[in-house]
Amino acid sequence: MQNLNFPAYQFRFKSSENKVSIFDRIRKKFIILTPEEWVRQHTIHYLIEEKKYPESLINVEKMVKVNDMNKRYDIIIFNPDGTIYLIIECKSHSIKITQEVFDQIARYNLSLNSEYLMITNGMSHYYCQMDYNEKQYTFLKDIPDYK
Repeated sequence: MQNLNFPAYQFRFKSSENKVSIFDRIRKKFIILTPEEWVRQHTIHYLIEEKKYPESLINVEKMVKVNDMNKRYDIIIFNPDGTIYLIIECKSHSIKITQEVFDQIARYNLSLNSEYLMITNGMSHYYCQMDYNEKQYTFLKDIPDYK
């Protein structure tokens, strides 16, 4: 797999039927290793090990309704009160982060009302904080550490 712009992490792998799987510590199961999953797993480890977010507040690959359509988000971090703190969209390292990609997470956020957004392809990471009063967002250098 491609080296990514994250610290080095230890992962568990298994191989069966000529497919390699990686263990997801949030979902507590092995997931087929794709380029996007490689980015997702690095992001999860980054959130837990570098930013100190508790595993109990992290949710991975669940359905969300956006304009009466079912969509699947990559990673969400909740506040302890159950509101959404951060939405993360993960792409394969070969996918460029474009306005179209950013619009995807912004559409998801219309119904989720997250305080922060993150988009990563494992090579480039973009972070922003939402300001719902001013109906705008501000790009940040990084997301805050868990308080």
